[in-house]
Amino acid sequence: MRRVQETKITQRIFKNNKIMRTKEDLNGVSLLGNQNTKYSYDYDPSVLETFVNKHQDNDYVVTFNCPEFTSLCPKTGQPDFAKIVINYIPRELMVESKSLKLYLFSFRNHGDFHEDCVNMIMKDLVELMKPKYLEVIGLFMPRGGISIYPFANYVGDEKYAALAEQRTLSVFRNE
Repeated sequence: MRRVQETKITQRIFKNNKIMRTKEDLNGVSLLGNQNTKYSYDYDPSVLETFVNKHQDNDYVVTFNCPEFTSLCPKTGQPDFAKIVINYIPRELMVESKSLKLYLFSFRNHGDFHEDCVNMIMKDLVELMKPKYLEVIGLFMPRGGISIYPFANYVGDEKYAALAEQRTLSVFRNE
C-alpha cells in the first residue's frame, strides 16, 4: 500500500514539474508496450526508433549492455555469441531501448565478421541519432581458442575528439 502511495506522489511531482512525457513526446515510439512484437531474424535497421532528448543542455552518457548478442560466421554459418556495449552522449535524439533490442536481435541470422557487426551497429546508430559521441564494443566469446573484441567509435562533436582518442588508445593497451 505504501509503495502505491509513493508512486502516486512521484507521478504528481513529475506532472507538476512537467518532467513526465506527453503522448506527443512518444509519437515515434510504437514498439514499447506492444504485445504483438514481431522479431526479425534478418538484419533490419529500419526497426530502430528514436525519441527526443529532454535534457539537451546536459552532456551525459547512456549505456546499453546486451549480454546475449548473436550473429553467424559468414563462412561456416556457426553462431557467434557476444556481449555488446553501446555508450553514447546524446544530442537531440535518443534510441528507444526496445527498438534497439529488436535491432540487435535482427543480427541473429546475419552472417558477418565480428568487426563488421560492431561497425554496422555504430554506423546505424550514428545515422539514426547523430550523437555527440558514440562507441560500440563487442566482446565475442572465443571460438578456436581466440576471443575478438572489436571497438568502434564516432565523434559527432569536436569537443569529444580527445575522449575518442583516449578510449581507442585504452583499448589498444587493454585497460
